[in-house]
Amino acid sequence: MLKIQEIREIIKLIDQSSIEKFTFESEGTKIKLEKRGNASSAPVLTEQVQIVPVQQAAPATQEVKQEEPKQEITEQASAKVEADAPTALDDSSLHKITSPMVGTFYQSSSPDAPAYVKKGDSVQPDKIVCIVEAMKLFNEIEAEVSGEIVEILVEDGQLVEYGQPLFLVKQN
Repeated sequence: MLKIQEIREIIKLIDQSSIEKFTFESEGTKIKLEKRGNASSAPVLTEQVQIVPVQQAAPATQEVKQEEPKQEITEQASAKVEADAPTALDDSSLHKITSPMVGTFYQSSSPDAPAYVKKGDSVQPDKIVCIVEAMKLFNEIEAEVSGEIVEILVEDGQLVEYGQPLFLVKQN
């Protein structure tokens, strides 16, 4: 059975592509999507889809070489931040709860409400740990595992990228 977050992600991907009909079947679950959008937004969506593959499939070796140092710098900066942290965590044994989309990270449902989770809290797979707001839609993010929140990796109100780690969880 697909989770609501996975279904939302599929809908967004279909919406951003030129696909008009989509059917997905898995383990007795069937999802059928049909896109009926207005003509004015279609060229913009197509243009975005064309840009992404060009960036990913860089045939020129020179472009690939330019990207590698950026990644190394990012890895070095991440390593430096981790080394500077008072408690260096071996995150290879920890589960990372990642952002399923690009958006704004919120620790609570409203500014005056308490955070969904804090460092040291126990979570279950269906426990909501945060909200990621994208295009005025507030998407509840679930823990997906049982365990203890070891680290919160982002600040409240921070912009997050697709796949960016949000929390580190020590699994039970």
